[in-house]
Amino acid sequence: MSAPTRVTNGQPSGSKPETAERPPQNKLITELLSSSVTTTVLAIVLSMLIGGLLIAFTDPKVIEASGYFFQRPADTFVALWDAISGGYAALFRGSIFNYEAPSFLRAIKPLSDTLNFATPLIMAGLGVGLAFRVGLFNIGGRGQMLMGAAASGFVMFGLDLPFALHLPLVIIAGIAGGVIWGGLVGFLKARTGAHEVILTIMLNFVAFYFIAWLLSTPGLLMRPGGNQPISPVTPESAKFPLLFGAPLTTHWGFIVALLAAGFVWWLMERSSLGFRMRAVGENPHAARASGIKVERIIFYAMAIAGGLAGLAGANQIAGTITTGFGSHIDAGIGFDAITVALLGRSRAWGVVWAGLLFGALKAGSFTMQIAEKIPVDIVLVVQALIVLFIAAPPLVRTVFGLKRFDRVHALQQKGASA
Repeated sequence: MSAPTRVTNGQPSGSKPETAERPPQNKLITELLSSSVTTTVLAIVLSMLIGGLLIAFTDPKVIEASGYFFQRPADTFVALWDAISGGYAALFRGSIFNYEAPSFLRAIKPLSDTLNFATPLIMAGLGVGLAFRVGLFNIGGRGQMLMGAAASGFVMFGLDLPFALHLPLVIIAGIAGGVIWGGLVGFLKARTGAHEVILTIMLNFVAFYFIAWLLSTPGLLMRPGGNQPISPVTPESAKFPLLFGAPLTTHWGFIVALLAAGFVWWLMERSSLGFRMRAVGENPHAARASGIKVERIIFYAMAIAGGLAGLAGANQIAGTITTGFGSHIDAGIGFDAITVALLGRSRAWGVVWAGLLFGALKAGSFTMQIAEKIPVDIVLVVQALIVLFIAAPPLVRTVFGLKRFDRVHALQQKGASA
């Protein structure tokens, strides 16, 4: 006769307690963001190497020299070196320091252009990265930026205020527009369980056609007296002033981006709300069991993420634009922000450095095209390769032979523990 099975806390004593596993989506995000700094740097290096090969094999001189490679192979290697070094030298001159410029201010102007291009990428990347850390795929950066730009536009062109009031209200309106658009996604996901990827992608289209309608309707955002879908000229009272003065182009929007990064760092690393957000991102089931209101956290996360993207939209129209804006004001930044967030591993200061890198690539691509006749698309390929390799750390570690060292280290650790 077998002994009766004791039941403890509703479970048989001999059985293992059930554990709430993380949803696959949260596991995937965690894996994407858990790559080491070494792997991230190697992914960038590998992407630049492949980009160099693309530059070389599309260069006319390399193609010509390769036609008689077996007669004079040195000519091909010289042409390869000239193409690759010339391309990346032009990238450096266009993004960091133009050592061919006639004056020091002109020489450092490329760096100011890099900061300008990086500013909206940092803002939107912070929003995407914050959502990632809560286990949410925020693909709606574009729509949130557009709604932020639309809200800022109404304040910008509808009010005649002094600079001290006008610009802050434009920024607040942009944040509010993004909060509404991102919060809508969070609300629908929390209340209905709808997937945020589908919601954000569809709302991107809604925002795009909505702002296109605003810009083509007289009395709304359309320029008075015109028939083109473009806004009025940005007034001086609602424009970010230059940080250093001409010819440098960096404006105070970059300082706002750094302040936003500081806010996100404090929120996620030091506040109780950030702790609850990180808990939901790690395991929403365990977070709910510990008393955290997961649905409310999802709403908060998407609203804040949308606000940061809306801030990027406000920056787009309050920056150095002087001729008005159209429905493509987002300039693809909403999608590039996903890459920036992945590269920065969704940490606030990591996103800042990733935004600076992508800003440098953007700024330098124009010099590459003008000076070396290299298509701008090469830089887009490099950006895409960075995403690919960041999303596949094992591939990067295999290419650089780190897998073998990992196995040796694991065996050493196993031997030491034994």
